[in-house]
Amino acid sequence: MDAVKLQEQAAQRQQLFIGLYKQVFPAVARYVARCGGSFDEAKDVFQDALLNYYEKASSTGLSINNSDGAYIYGTARYLWIKRYKEGGQTLPLNEADIVNTVPETVNIPDENKLLQFLETTGRRCMELLRSFYYDKLPMTQIAETFGFSGVRSATVQKYKCIEKVRETVKQKALTYEDFLK
Repeated sequence: MDAVKLQEQAAQRQQLFIGLYKQVFPAVARYVARCGGSFDEAKDVFQDALLNYYEKASSTGLSINNSDGAYIYGTARYLWIKRYKEGGQTLPLNEADIVNTVPETVNIPDENKLLQFLETTGRRCMELLRSFYYDKLPMTQIAETFGFSGVRSATVQKYKCIEKVRETVKQKALTYEDFLK
């Protein structure tokens, strides 16, 4: 009788794992891929999270507020972040890595060409975009400096300036290569 009961429990456990795998693994794989991980890394993280879930559920009678899938997904995210941080901290740096960080074949945009292009939007737009992107000023300060009635007005104006740049790029059919040295 005990052998039959153990087989039934094993079959139920297998069905639970298969169901959770189908339900949760695609979301974990998408998350890991968005964060720069591989499919194999996603499988590892998911399996670790699934094992963690099963161990907690069977040993402590884990009571989950949301769903089993949400618990496993959250655990997988935590494990991925932990793995990513640990991996980043343990990579050795040597002088060759530091010297060769930019390959010689990479083309760097010419700043003068970019500035000349951005100046076509007008002096006020150029100053507004510089304040936001280069000086990293908060929109409240930009609104005050440029005399806008509020943050919303400053945000709208910044958007209009960016749209001027986009429109000019479209009109001239410019590509990234047009801005290279």
